[in-house]
Amino acid sequence: MEPIATEFLGTNLPLILLAGFMIICILAGVKIVPQSEKHVVERFGRLRFVLGPGINFIVPFLDKIRHKVSVLERQLPSMAQDAITSDNVLVQVETSVFYRIIEPEKTVYRIRDVDAAISTTVAGIVRSEIGRMELDQVQANRSTLIEAVRDQVAQQVDDWGIEVTRAEILDVNLDAATRAAMLQQLNAERARRAQVTEAEGSKRAVELQADADLYAAEQESKARRVLADAEAYATKAVAAAIAENGLEAAQYQVALKQVEALNKLGGGEGKQTIVLPANALEAFGDAFKMLKGK
Repeated sequence: MEPIATEFLGTNLPLILLAGFMIICILAGVKIVPQSEKHVVERFGRLRFVLGPGINFIVPFLDKIRHKVSVLERQLPSMAQDAITSDNVLVQVETSVFYRIIEPEKTVYRIRDVDAAISTTVAGIVRSEIGRMELDQVQANRSTLIEAVRDQVAQQVDDWGIEVTRAEILDVNLDAATRAAMLQQLNAERARRAQVTEAEGSKRAVELQADADLYAAEQESKARRVLADAEAYATKAVAAAIAENGLEAAQYQVALKQVEALNKLGGGEGKQTIVLPANALEAFGDAFKMLKGK
């Protein structure tokens, strides 16, 4: 048996070696790339092509995968840089940038440290944009600033095969002196608004009081007009009665009123002594005569 096995191996050894070599070539030539990656292939140190997700084939022993690049979105660490506004206020701006690699052949051969390069680019753009704005504009137009930073970063990193997906201004900090000055200005503005509100309230109170006085005067005028109309009507009624019944009827009524008034005056406590004018007796006499006549 041993001579037969030795003869078989000696006869078929080249075929066995060829089969093993073919298996090794197949395994070396078939490459499976994950969905989140792209692989950069070189041949003799020169870019050959880029493998996308799925099954790919390369030439064994000639082609070699040199770089495995993730195409997932990345976030740079938050960066803080100083900038000076157009009104000479020093601010510290904290930014964050999100990006992803879309052309890895550019990224790996044109830039060594892509994160540091993007950070430097963003810092320069932020300083440039803030230098064109006043402090109030930086605080109020943050969305415009973010849009400008994102657009300019996207233009400058295009040669690196990078797509900037988002750029955020996380915070804008001021130095202590500027913050104290703004707080003082804010308090002064609040005090001014309070004074304006108080003045407007006083003005409104004066206007309402004037309206009330005018209304009272109008109502008093109306009351006097009504009273005058009533007196005029009474005068007309008396005149009509005199014209109809004669002067004696009018004198009779006057005498009755005088008697009633004296009765009220004499009915009070401590007022038993009544002083009458001399012509009052004549009036009573006339009244008694009229009563007898009635």
